[in-house]
Amino acid sequence: MSHRLYAALCLLPLLSGCSVIAVADAAVTVAATTVKVGATVVETAVDVTAAGVRAVAGSNDKED
Repeated sequence: MSHRLYAALCLLPLLSGCSVIAVADAAVTVAATTVKVGATVVETAVDVTAAGVRAVAGSNDKED
């Protein structure tokens, strides 16, 4: 029985290290998702603004 307890105590630091890595991975994933969503919002805003400017300013192309 003492051998099992000793083995479990030896493996305990490894488990806590895994949980630290899992939490860090989750934090990086959340940050990356936030940046991706922010970039999509900015891209959409630029597209809408460009369409509005084209609609107001018109085009220099002459119609035949």
